[in-house]
Amino acid sequence: MQPPAPDAPILFFDSGLGGLTVLGPTRALLPRAPVVYAADYAGLPYGEKSEAELAARVPALLGRLVERYQPRIVVIACNTASTIALAHVRAALDVPIVGTVPAIKPAALLTQSGVIGVLGTVATVRQPYVDDLSARFAADKTVLRHGSPGLVTAAEAKLRGEPVDPAVIARAISGLRDQPRGGALDVIVLACTHFPLLADELEAAAGPDVQFIDGADGIARRIAHLTEGQDWPAEAPSGLAVFTASPERPPPPLTALLPFGIDRIETI
Repeated sequence: MQPPAPDAPILFFDSGLGGLTVLGPTRALLPRAPVVYAADYAGLPYGEKSEAELAARVPALLGRLVERYQPRIVVIACNTASTIALAHVRAALDVPIVGTVPAIKPAALLTQSGVIGVLGTVATVRQPYVDDLSARFAADKTVLRHGSPGLVTAAEAKLRGEPVDPAVIARAISGLRDQPRGGALDVIVLACTHFPLLADELEAAAGPDVQFIDGADGIARRIAHLTEGQDWPAEAPSGLAVFTASPERPPPPLTALLPFGIDRIETI
């Protein structure tokens, strides 16, 4: 296989803006990488869709995006899409694929109480993939799960400059705390890339005795490893954000994307 051209981008894919939390640490490691950030606003929220729908939708959409932008690597920066459709995407596309999975393994190493919370979308927390991660890496721990679709909406609103409803944050934390052994919870896995956008609010609601963990830094290191030795442009090019068209949800203001090195928006 020929090495990619220097201007071949890294394609980040998410249902919305949550994947920016993966793009950020990747930018820090690979500052000259060309970037296309794709958000499926027409399909948001993924957490409320069926497994069958996402298993069909995500590979088809990524196929269009790969054909259009010719990326060197695709990053599915979405836990829901990864836990449901990652194998389907890898079977369909002839390009390296990096997925996003809940950080249960590092959480199991962090916990002192033996009680871990997994906060994700409704679709993610019910996946057998999470069962498998829990069995492999946290078999001697209590792993509590809670699906919070309201946090996705709150994170999108926050990036638009809108206020975050404290009740949404409180419900997400109580959804873990109110379960048996929830009072001993000391580590929460943010199993949706949207949720680190609400880190300040979640940490304030959970209190100082709870640590939060997500997989963004590890994903960035994986991207850097897989592209090691490849050529990049001499200077960082401007990043592009692509949104699938949604009549209910226009793209966010460009000011929300500029801190991530994105200064162009397209709708497809």
